[in-house]
Amino acid sequence: MHPVLFEIGPFKVFSYGAALAIAFLLAATLARRRAVSEGMDGDKMLDLFIVLIISGIIGGRLLFVLLNINEYLACPGDIFKLWEGGLVWYGGLITSAACGIIFMKAKGMPVLKTADLVAPYIALGQAIGRIGCYLNGCCYGKYKAIPTQLTESAAMFILFLILRKRSPSNGRTLLLYLVLYSAFRFFNEFLRGDNPVFLAGLTVSQVISAAVFALAAISWKIIPSK
Repeated sequence: MHPVLFEIGPFKVFSYGAALAIAFLLAATLARRRAVSEGMDGDKMLDLFIVLIISGIIGGRLLFVLLNINEYLACPGDIFKLWEGGLVWYGGLITSAACGIIFMKAKGMPVLKTADLVAPYIALGQAIGRIGCYLNGCCYGKYKAIPTQLTESAAMFILFLILRKRSPSNGRTLLLYLVLYSAFRFFNEFLRGDNPVFLAGLTVSQVISAAVFALAAISWKIIPSK
């Protein structure tokens, strides 16, 4: 664990926060460049990423707090200690998807094409973010020999490379991301040591992963390839 990258007097730079910042800046910059190459508005893409990161952090934190409600009822002030980690990816995905759609419609952005364009950079952001989890010591595995944060980071880097080769069109790239990520997350959860059983021997993330996989796979079949 290395939760603090460095200190300058009383000022501390936390590994988790630094990883999130790097993930956002890199993903947003690359997505903007890709948007311009596709004839889309690069500035709107940057604005969209700001909406996604803010709403994602809020949603991810909210679900984490709800899943650990007794702890936070005892110490309500800890809810705001984001630098210590504590975001649930699916909580962030749900809120950022809802806010992102609202933003795209308000700005006249093509929703499905934009979602396809954004999908690879979501995976890239996850890959970098999980390195922050590893340094912070959260999202750990059941066994010390299995760094589940780094296995997910590697998987997301691979997924990024797969998705970025696809041309954004009618939402199928986003669906491919959802299918592959939810399948990976479902099985990776068996190695995680920080998530308690929620239902039928499965964690909350596994239950959500199963639902996301089913919905995305059905949608993949329905939406024609272009």
